[in-house]
Amino acid sequence: MNSGQPEQEGRPIGRRVLLGTLGLGALGVVAAPTLQRGLESFLGGAADKDPTGLTGLLPNGGGFRYYSVAASVPRKNATTYRLTVDGLVDRPRAYTLPELRALPQTRLVRDVQCVTGWRVPDTPFEGVRLSRLLDAAGVRPTAKAVRFTCFDGTYSESLTLDQARRADVLVALRMQDEDVSHAHGGPVRLYVAPMYFYKSAKWLSGITVTEEVQPGYWEERGYDTDAWVGRSNGRDDEPTS
Repeated sequence: MNSGQPEQEGRPIGRRVLLGTLGLGALGVVAAPTLQRGLESFLGGAADKDPTGLTGLLPNGGGFRYYSVAASVPRKNATTYRLTVDGLVDRPRAYTLPELRALPQTRLVRDVQCVTGWRVPDTPFEGVRLSRLLDAAGVRPTAKAVRFTCFDGTYSESLTLDQARRADVLVALRMQDEDVSHAHGGPVRLYVAPMYFYKSAKWLSGITVTEEVQPGYWEERGYDTDAWVGRSNGRDDEPTS
């Protein structure tokens, strides 16, 4: 997740939009699940048009907050989406969304923990293990890390090669038993289960194998490169499980 408060400057959302969104947020606390899903969609759309980050402070039915470090993000679908795997590999390639869906899928149910303090328990994610894509590409012996880029044009992340090969690191296609929505970083996002959610890059478009870890967007701004929940960023949260 492109977590944290956006640093982009832009025109604040209008007073009527903000008040209306606050009202919907309060309603979502007691609303039925269907209305809550609609509220999430509304907030996701509002956040997509709000570079100030104010919508990220509002409540919603699923417990998530919506963050982006770009003023706007293009939408991708099964026709336009591509995920490239390149760098220090013998067999670089680009995957379409149907090709990713055709690969064996892994389902994980873990708590999601944001470094800003909120947590969403027992969140299902499904997707392709990152290790499977790396093995298919043929990682070269000199490789030590993996860099991730996103089609928002701004965000990036990195893992060591050992971290990237963990069984609980996914190229995720589904979240909360639905296809990953645009607001949540779809159609494809990274999911790094044991780390703070800023490592789980939204709108994933590139996987590049490198010789060393390259600090990502938030690491360049002071966040820990190793983001284990409960063991980094000066916090003492319980590890995700």
